Amino acid sequence: MQKAKETIVVKIGGSTLNSDNATIDDLVSLQKRGLSLVVVHGGAQEVSHWLTRLGISTNFIRGLRVTDAKTLEVVTAILAGLVNKELVAAIETHGGKAVGLSGVDGALIQSEIKNPELGYAGKVVKVDITPLEVLMEAGYIPVISPVSLGLAKEPILNVNGDTVAGELAAALSANRLIFLTDTEGICDSSGKVVARLNSVEAKELLASGVASGGMIPKIESCLRALSTVPVTRIIDGRLPHALIVEIEGMVGGTTLAR
Repeated sequence: MQKAKETIVVKIGGSTLNSDNATIDDLVSLQKRGLSLVVVHGGAQEVSHWLTRLGISTNFIRGLRVTDAKTLEVVTAILAGLVNKELVAAIETHGGKAVGLSGVDGALIQSEIKNPELGYAGKVVKVDITPLEVLMEAGYIPVISPVSLGLAKEPILNVNGDTVAGELAAALSANRLIFLTDTEGICDSSGKVVARLNSVEAKELLASGVASGGMIPKIESCLRALSTVPVTRIIDGRLPHALIVEIEGMVGGTTLAR
């Protein structure tokens, strides 16, 4: 009987795609080693850049972008278009095999309005991993932008990329979920990185307000993934070849486990 491939979901924040392409090299290297990878990318900085260029104001609530109609158009164009295709192109030109998708494609990520305060921001209600299974079986890295299929009046909704990563990892029963971030890990109230947290401890960090901003959806996504995923990791993606180092030794960062 053929041994099942290890499946790893990697969430890449836009700020961790550094200029020397180390993250891209790592993805290609791991693919060639036989791992099944699913990449979910963000792009908040690029979206903010284009919103500013277009004179559209933006704000956040609990680390999530408030998405009005004009913002949704920009989010869709930048995340499902520019950022997604640049990432796929980089993987392909470095010798890998990748296909770019949004959550709309194949009804991969289905959502409904999360909170009227957040506008056209989606809450995931269903995941169909069939497109991912087909692509991984064919030897491709699915590269996912967190734009989703709306199930009500609005056909497209913006979903936080961290949230999408957690939902996909849970649906795939992945071996590992890894967040490449622009921080060293989750910090306690004194600013010191916490090496390991269980679910109860992670929830306490959220309830106390110690975890704030963009770290909130990351922790919430790790907790969601832990329903089927044995271990989740939040690491500093700015370090050279952080992903390879992580796979080979899990050095630094924060581990959230059951």
